[in-house]
Amino acid sequence: MQEFSFRTRIFFGEGALEGLRRVKNRRVLIVTDRFMVEAGVPDKLTGYLEGCQVSVFADVKPDPPVEVVAQGVAALRESGAQVMIAVGGGSVIDAAKIIRAAAYAMPEGQRQEVEECYAIPTTSGTGSEVTEYAVISDAQKGVKYPLASEELQPPIAILDPALVMSAPPRVTADTGMDVLTHALEAYVSTGANDFSDALAEKAVSLVFRFLPLAYQDGTDLLAREKMHNASCMAGLAFNSAGLGVCHGIAHTIGGKFHIPHGRANAMVLPWVLQYNADLDHARSGAYSKAAKKYQRMAKIADLPAYNVRIGVSNLVRAVQDLNRLLQIPSTLKAHGIDPREAEALKAEMVQAALQDGTTATNPRPVSEADVLKIIQKTIS
Repeated sequence: MQEFSFRTRIFFGEGALEGLRRVKNRRVLIVTDRFMVEAGVPDKLTGYLEGCQVSVFADVKPDPPVEVVAQGVAALRESGAQVMIAVGGGSVIDAAKIIRAAAYAMPEGQRQEVEECYAIPTTSGTGSEVTEYAVISDAQKGVKYPLASEELQPPIAILDPALVMSAPPRVTADTGMDVLTHALEAYVSTGANDFSDALAEKAVSLVFRFLPLAYQDGTDLLAREKMHNASCMAGLAFNSAGLGVCHGIAHTIGGKFHIPHGRANAMVLPWVLQYNADLDHARSGAYSKAAKKYQRMAKIADLPAYNVRIGVSNLVRAVQDLNRLLQIPSTLKAHGIDPREAEALKAEMVQAALQDGTTATNPRPVSEADVLKIIQKTIS
């Protein structure tokens, strides 16, 4: 038996921030970062919160470290907030999700229960606003830890494209490739199902059509809205189906070299597509299930896919072409990382990728040698 459910209520499209008007006469904690404060976003949200006492916790950093969670729990308890609103990129939303869960898990007498929680993304990438996953980091060890629990899934998400308009091209590119990776990994994951497949297919079709437009013109409201929706759909897909070894490797690359998560995924993705398709070992048309699904996805993306081999090849090439268009480096060396430094950390990265929870649902089992080969291709 399988299960698929939407546990998050989603407000989306132009003017979606109106969904905040449901919050009246409450104590509210807005969780965000300094950039959002400087941009006046918390003030903008406060305008929708009639009669509310609003506090702001703005100390979230990229790849939130464990220390930020402790600070956030303290801020939540001090505010006595009944409602939490997370507004920002994936790091902010992940931090808020963990803060909320950690505050509730405190011992009796210290526990802080948040009655309502809103997740409002300002980038189109992580899908964190609808997933039961979050990533926290240990800066001293250079490790990212993916967490998974139903308690982390936000009850309400607001997808307002107006909040994404100011995202610079570099952020648009990185987060957009994160969306594509989420959808493609969920599509062939061992946990894939008809419902997750439908969401992944739609997300991929939107990314190939609208990501170049959003990257080239950040004021294109339609492109921004479609990418925001694609990000959410891909999040729903992998929340149900799981991900794969691309994320496992990207997590360790990002942790070691402080590369944005979406960019790390984009660098690894072509090699993982080739690995999962395993065309070199196909005999007499006996292609893997992943290869056949990649062919189907190529058709959905309007790529030539007359047979499995052509479909897979064109899908890989399309991802590489998109990376070039978005000016995403294809290797760590091209990103400015000394290959010798990466070589010295290879064994450590291999073990981290194998132990990463996202690797478990990769469609093709991976060994140390397999992961090593993929990492090697990513280095230079």
